[in-house]
Amino acid sequence: MKYSSQIKPISYLKTHAASVLEELSVQDEPLIITQNGEAKAVIQGVKSYEKTQQTLALLRILALGQQQIDAGNVTPAAEAIARLRTQYRGDQ
Repeated sequence: MKYSSQIKPISYLKTHAASVLEELSVQDEPLIITQNGEAKAVIQGVKSYEKTQQTLALLRILALGQQQIDAGNVTPAAEAIARLRTQYRGDQ
């Protein structure tokens, strides 16, 4: 992802806040805000933020799964399927 076109000084944000918010609502890229030439903040639209949060949640699940595998806390697939079938039959 190339962010070089998505960098604006804080003065731009101050004078164009409404249009910045409108742009963020239709694009997926975040906007990097600088102050005195240094990156200070990242602003993104709500849809983009939600997408980012969903991605982070999936990555956390994957990391947790990997930790469980590394710790040896695993069940063979055949055993897990057999257990689920037994539970399913018991619910009927």
